Amino acid sequence: MRTTVPGLQPSSSRLLAFAHELADLSGEAIHRHFRRALAVTNKAEGGQFDPVTVADRNAERIMRQAIAKAFPEHGVIGEEFAPLAGTGRFQWILDPIDGTRAFMIGSPMWGTLIALTDHGRPVLGVMNQPFTRERFWAAGGVARMQGPTGRPTRLKARACARLEDAVLTTTHPDLFAEQRERARFAELKGRVLMTRFGGDCYGYCLLAAGFVDLIIEVGLKPYDVMALIPIIESAGGIITTWDGEPALRGGRVVAAGDARTHRQALRLLTG
Repeated sequence: MRTTVPGLQPSSSRLLAFAHELADLSGEAIHRHFRRALAVTNKAEGGQFDPVTVADRNAERIMRQAIAKAFPEHGVIGEEFAPLAGTGRFQWILDPIDGTRAFMIGSPMWGTLIALTDHGRPVLGVMNQPFTRERFWAAGGVARMQGPTGRPTRLKARACARLEDAVLTTTHPDLFAEQRERARFAELKGRVLMTRFGGDCYGYCLLAAGFVDLIIEVGLKPYDVMALIPIIESAGGIITTWDGEPALRGGRVVAAGDARTHRQALRLLTG
């Protein structure tokens, strides 16, 4: 699945084309393991569970090798291996499988996240789902998706003026570990029209596509969110921390398709 974005400068177009190549390479490496018998390793300590599989590691390794060959001066930060310092302004942020738990149980609600930052700011983002053959991406202020038909379409978040009309999603309610987080989320959940759980990165792309209005999460890392920021913002949405700051470092994150809903959610989350 390869695409181009009209109107970008040649250098930017080349970088986006390369991001799609990374999505193709990682997708092939991951897809062969999906819905197959799979050994799972727990990376966490102290009774916690943070799974990783051979699919995660192989996909990130393949992407790192491709970056080193094509852009040896670029830095790399990935979930599964140590950061690689670059010598230039660009850095790739990789999450080979965002949603490893979903991957483990055969659910398609996962994806590969690929971001490129310029002096720390994401300038392009890709979310690839090789099983459903869907890809969401943004660069140059334009967000698009491509499905099994192979025809790209423009992404646009939908209008939603009130929390009472909003569809809310989050990956799992158990992630709200602190009492304050649980209380704020419960209050917000009580205000919206409907709440659904599950999705990881896929939920954010559904927001950019106009099917979800609000996402509330906590405990995110930069590689969980960097690729999603340009996708959401280029589709007309907004994504920040609960304090209204840029979500570049992850943490407590709120994303909305409409700035009005975002403002109302922030008031509840910080009140």
